[in-house]
Amino acid sequence: MLYRGASAALRCDRRLPAEAPIHGKLMKFLDQAKVFIRSGDGGNGCVSFRREKFIEFGGPNGGDGGKGGDVVVEAVEGLNTLIDYRFQQHFFAKNGRSGMGKDRHGAGGADVVLKVPVGTQIYEEDGETLIADLTEPSERAVLARGGNGGFGNAHFKTSTNRAPRRANPGQPGEERTIRLRLKLIADAGIVGLPNAGKSTFLAAVSAAKPKIADYPFTTLNPQLGVVEIDGREFVLADIPGLIEGAHEGVGLGDRFLGHIERCRVLLHLVDGTAEDAGAAYRTVRAELVAYGQGLAEKPEIVALNKADAMTAAAVRQQVGRLQQAARQLPLVLSAVSGEGVPEALRALLKVVEDARRRASERRAENPAWYP
Repeated sequence: MLYRGASAALRCDRRLPAEAPIHGKLMKFLDQAKVFIRSGDGGNGCVSFRREKFIEFGGPNGGDGGKGGDVVVEAVEGLNTLIDYRFQQHFFAKNGRSGMGKDRHGAGGADVVLKVPVGTQIYEEDGETLIADLTEPSERAVLARGGNGGFGNAHFKTSTNRAPRRANPGQPGEERTIRLRLKLIADAGIVGLPNAGKSTFLAAVSAAKPKIADYPFTTLNPQLGVVEIDGREFVLADIPGLIEGAHEGVGLGDRFLGHIERCRVLLHLVDGTAEDAGAAYRTVRAELVAYGQGLAEKPEIVALNKADAMTAAAVRQQVGRLQQAARQLPLVLSAVSGEGVPEALRALLKVVEDARRRASERRAENPAWYP
């Protein structure tokens, strides 16, 4: 569970997406990784017979082989990046031990557990077939099951076959290449062109400390902050700015849009000092439509930012342009002076709480359902 000032925490230790030093280098935020996994082979069964003094016909006593270890993925709290899988891409579970005489069964192989952030999706190597979507802490999924151990000869003893001399070999484990894709879980997300004031807004309403500067693409990695308004809280995400052609790889591309796919509402910030606020809005909307994944259909709060740097006449003109493009009356705010910010947060909170209530009702009807 995120806490107030979560974004500041995102920039702390080796497990978080800050630029913390690792082995003398700066650690970068990583939201995609490709790894190879292999579960353990099962142990072989044993062919053995009981040998004791004065017992002429001891009979078979070969034990079964142990089961190979599984490869398991688990979502854990405190992780917000897949950076660990940049330095290690191969994971192998232990093989099961072979069975032994005196009916001793082989030990099972140890499992390998891949710890990932909450919100991680696991895909097949093609990047399209979804294997698991881990949206809750401690949620687990088995990616590769270990092979079963082989039967020892004691397993094949029958009334007509008192001395079987056969045992089964252990079954081989599974191996596969998987892709990990992190999609941060936030209640609301901020979208807009570069320098629309997204990071300034996040810094003003939460304890987050995103990088703020007067040049484009100051935000290179997603940022999270916990916002409190009227005694209630929700998580707000800021992603790098979008420009025309982002879905074709222009600028930083649209890959980071995956981090707001789970958001319940979008805050679309438009720079009021731009030449045409309506054109700026349409540019970002076109990129959301091109990206797909339902982003264009999400509830949207449109706001004209940087009102403190505009005259009253300019505000009216830009509001008119933006209203015509967005087909809704935009909010007017200034992240620097705080003008209109509480109204924007209350609008976001209303949509978030409505979505939470609907999700709670659906979960009560169907406990297996998750939004």
